[in-house]
Amino acid sequence: MSMSTMSNTKRSISRRQAQQEVTPMIGSLLRLPHEVVVARMLAALNGNGFDITATELRVFLYPGPDGRRPIDLARKCNMTRQAMNYVLADLERRGYIERRAGASAAARVVRMTDRGWHMVPLIRRCVAAIEEEWAAHLGARRFNALRETLHDLSLWLGKLG
Repeated sequence: MSMSTMSNTKRSISRRQAQQEVTPMIGSLLRLPHEVVVARMLAALNGNGFDITATELRVFLYPGPDGRRPIDLARKCNMTRQAMNYVLADLERRGYIERRAGASAAARVVRMTDRGWHMVPLIRRCVAAIEEEWAAHLGARRFNALRETLHDLSLWLGKLG
């Protein structure tokens, strides 16, 4: 067997072993349940007459857009200012938010309208139902430990007040 063939065989075995040994890392383990939560929130909203997309829903996720500047929402949603302004203009056109003058002449802030605020209890009920399902599956002790751990991590990362 030539060195080239031996090297290719060794790489092929290593690649196969690596693929078999791959387990989801923390990013995936956080993202996968989040995808389920988002899908359920969208289904609840759309099923109740709110025409919200996944991109638009990100604007309304905790802590929500009310009183925040468009640039802060853009950062929260990992978008450019231009992309966020496009999303906000569409939400405003459909009656979910209003953009108003802020504390300074240059600053604008987002305010939720009655239509936007009507989504909040629906979203919270949806997530509460998911939490109940997950607590039933994991058991109250494990679910509460998971929730507390994620809360502590979010505080440590500076993502919660």
